Amino acid sequence: MKNFYFRISARLKAILLISVLLIGLSTKLSSQSDVKIKKSIAVINIDSKGLNSDMALITSLVTLELERLDIFEVIDKYDVANHMEANNFSMTQAYGKTALIKIGETLKTDKILSGSVERFGNKIILVLRLIDIKSKTIETVDVMEYINQEENIQDMVRISLNNIFNLENDKNTVDMLSNFNPPLSNTKSTVKLNGPRFGASMTFGETGKRLQAPKTEGGFDMYPIGSTFGYQHEVQYISAGEFQALLEFIGTLNALESGYLIPSLSVINGFRFNKLGIEFGIGPVFRAVKTADGYFDQNGNWTLPNQFTPADQEFVSRIDRRGDISFSTGLIIAAGFTIKSGYINFPINAYISPRKDGTVVGLMFGFNVAQNKRKVE
Repeated sequence: MKNFYFRISARLKAILLISVLLIGLSTKLSSQSDVKIKKSIAVINIDSKGLNSDMALITSLVTLELERLDIFEVIDKYDVANHMEANNFSMTQAYGKTALIKIGETLKTDKILSGSVERFGNKIILVLRLIDIKSKTIETVDVMEYINQEENIQDMVRISLNNIFNLENDKNTVDMLSNFNPPLSNTKSTVKLNGPRFGASMTFGETGKRLQAPKTEGGFDMYPIGSTFGYQHEVQYISAGEFQALLEFIGTLNALESGYLIPSLSVINGFRFNKLGIEFGIGPVFRAVKTADGYFDQNGNWTLPNQFTPADQEFVSRIDRRGDISFSTGLIIAAGFTIKSGYINFPINAYISPRKDGTVVGLMFGFNVAQNKRKVE
């Protein structure tokens, strides 16, 4: 009986041992089947043009960022270099699809990543090409335009790699580094109206009366309507196709027909719609005028201070040719349109400068020849 139980116990132990071994083997095989075998990839010749970073440095940078993604088994750059040297592959010529596929076949890798980084004008263009060796096809191509800011080249590489493998990028980083092309503009869509100006103006109110008053009363004995001659210079800060925003600097000399040279300078923030040929603007105007402190006597006559002036008399400042030159400021509002005849532009503008003591209204004409002075670099 004792031998019987011993035999049963020995069998149970053998069965349990075999069961444990089978379970362990099954678990190991199952875990191995769950491990995803990574495909291999090699980075070959990321060409560099116009940058401070050469091809070797850019290729190393792309390799580093690709390893960080942890998607592929990235072949070491030194192994790639040794392999290309051993098989007589030229590092300076292995850019085409056929050559890259041949390198991939001898490397026995699944994929090849190649491309280029080039500075072009005010942008950096980064192109990456993912080639599948088995199918001998270009699997994916990504072309990105970035701002000319080479110190952020690593971020640019990261964005382009994420695009290649359909990974999400940080939107703020993409927005800051992406180069969005400005609207096209040329001599037909961009109008420059630098050139001479001439016209006439009329001053109303108390100031207008003072300008026309006799010289014996401190007036200027001017005509009601005065001439204006000057020059306009423009500085554009927005040029978007048919729309322009610009600063207009207009210096003028006024009242020449009355024997005076009264200077003024207008600085107008203008908005121009080229297709419609219309524009409007607003800004400050600076004038040089002669003013004097005086008072009105009992008869209502304007009088300058003298020995008979009462001590308690209140004085006011007023335009007077007998006074000193001073500078006054005001506001100018202008609107106009441009007539085009071939390459000649004829701008016509009306303006108003409202003031409490005398509003000025005027009309200005000008002309210039359209020229494309944009320098191509």
